[in-house]
Amino acid sequence: MSYDKYVSPLSERYAGKEMQYIFSPDMKFRTWRKLWVALAEAEKELGLAITEEQIEELKKYQDDINYDVAKEREALVRHDVMSHVYAYGVQCPNAKGIIHLGATSCYVGDNTDIIVMTEALKLVKKKLLNVMDELSKFAMKYKGLPTLAFTHFQPAQPTTVGKRAALWLMELKLDYDDICYVIDSMRLLGSKGTTGTQASFLELFDGDHDRIKRLDKLIAEKVGFTDCYPVSGQTYSRKVDTRVVNILAGIAASAHKFSNDIRLLQHLKEIEEPFEKNQIGSSAMAYKRNPMRSERIASLANYVMADVMNPAITSATQWFERTLDDSANKRISIPEAFLAVDGILDLYLNVVDGLVVYPKVIEKRLMAELPFMATENIMMDAVKLGGDRQELHEKIRTLSMEAGRNVKEYGLDNNLLELIAADPSFNMSLEELKNTMDPSKYTGRSEQQVEEFITEVILPILNENKALLGLKADIKV
Repeated sequence: MSYDKYVSPLSERYAGKEMQYIFSPDMKFRTWRKLWVALAEAEKELGLAITEEQIEELKKYQDDINYDVAKEREALVRHDVMSHVYAYGVQCPNAKGIIHLGATSCYVGDNTDIIVMTEALKLVKKKLLNVMDELSKFAMKYKGLPTLAFTHFQPAQPTTVGKRAALWLMELKLDYDDICYVIDSMRLLGSKGTTGTQASFLELFDGDHDRIKRLDKLIAEKVGFTDCYPVSGQTYSRKVDTRVVNILAGIAASAHKFSNDIRLLQHLKEIEEPFEKNQIGSSAMAYKRNPMRSERIASLANYVMADVMNPAITSATQWFERTLDDSANKRISIPEAFLAVDGILDLYLNVVDGLVVYPKVIEKRLMAELPFMATENIMMDAVKLGGDRQELHEKIRTLSMEAGRNVKEYGLDNNLLELIAADPSFNMSLEELKNTMDPSKYTGRSEQQVEEFITEVILPILNENKALLGLKADIKV
């Protein structure tokens, strides 16, 4: 490792090797050659004077890139595409005259960008599915464990630990729907020429419009796509980049929400993210167990959600058929959004896989608040015993305020049940009141909702993608 120049933390600390390779120069230049082979094959099949020997020569050196020659040539001509055309031609002297025939730089540049983004989206989808798989197991395991719910971070009607996990999972399911749609809608630029009119190909094919239409279709099929965008300028619409990064920002937002909840739960000592044996939580306070993984998820998610503005602005400010003010921004904003989301999903998977639940702490906090939650049931039971509903309602309100003061002002335990038992209007003993304190009576359909959601919605998705499951996240630091 070099210590005398900037190194991206996304590569060094956060993103995995597979995502880093997708955005590597080697992936880019290998894809350029793949596209040149596809173009030559399609042009030959449509009648241009290209021989099978030329195609075979191109294929022979397709993955044997002479980087040294390309680099030396680029220093001379200051053009990356033409430098690699030249280097390919040095290896393929018989085919050099038909490499890049009729095409512009955007033929390899933009088509490669689409291919790379599509591969990266597929990897994001894979990791997203693995998080969904792990989270569904957690939700099912704790589907019936009652816990205090919060609205406005104030105690509210109980839920279950599994139901809360199902809320996180529901957001990932929405992200899954979105990413599937965008992957399925990705198309190549194709071979559109300098302003998108295909004029150079019209010249090559002697004005035969049908063969030019088939050319785009053939190229797309040869590199694994169904088709090309029907119209474009010199480049594919930068709106595509906006759609792609919007998907990544959506995943980042879902992960951020999850990380917020985990950090709050860890503060409450109810649920903790994994904490390794030799991990240090604080340089000063040795006892601390900081939720650093969840904090890192939030930090990276903030970056991705902010980054979404880059392709949006770029898309909005393109001029007519093509300007080059997208290039520098695009080289940074697109790869970094993917690298950051890759790191986010690795962290998400790692946290869910190692979540530690403390049922006793959860029960203690719930039971401290449950008497307030149970007042309606207590009031109804007292009415059945002959009490007056309006009178009892006012008494419960008054006694609840008194119990609340005892807790907040004097630091005492919640004694609402004792106060109610001492009031003859309710005609209920303390033992009878305590018998109503079964938390499962107050969680509604939480357990059933989790079962139905996992069984009917999530498991079909996971079963359909079974071959993609089984990942374990590697956290570097």
